Amino acid sequence: MDRALKRRLESRFEPVLRGPIRQRHDQTEIRIGPGDVSEVLRTLHDEPEFDFKVLADLAGVDTGREMQAVYHLWSATTSDWLRVIAEGLPREDPRVPSVTFLWPGAEWMERETYDMFGIIFEGNRDLRRIYMPPDYTSFPLRKDFYLPDDSARSPGAGVRHVERTHSPAGAPADVRREVRS
Repeated sequence: MDRALKRRLESRFEPVLRGPIRQRHDQTEIRIGPGDVSEVLRTLHDEPEFDFKVLADLAGVDTGREMQAVYHLWSATTSDWLRVIAEGLPREDPRVPSVTFLWPGAEWMERETYDMFGIIFEGNRDLRRIYMPPDYTSFPLRKDFYLPDDSARSPGAGVRHVERTHSPAGAPADVRREVRS
């Protein structure tokens, strides 16, 4: 745990923190509001005392009550990874500023988070589906995502139709693959 990092974060961001700074093993975590994302991440990236030049990951979280955008940052100035959680995004219209102005590679991570959670990253020049079809209307990693074939299935109820193997269309029924040893 880098206690010096904790002190620097407290002195610099105390007015915008939404709770105590948490530290465990080699991770430090701060929580901020969505309106503070641009300024806090710009400071963490640009100021030499922080110098978080690497955005290792960006993810979404659905708590069931609200949405969150989670940023994992690395800097050579500390032995700790920094997790920045932008919390309090409303489930009906989750929006947070894009960080592509700091880390151009965030464009793909923001697209993935949008596609799976529906979080809109304002300022991302190419925010569109990356895994799901363009006309898909839901977000598969949200807690309210409905899977009709799973809803009444117990763990021992058998195989779902999407997991069954199928013969190729138009193939004769007697075609078999032989395994040679």
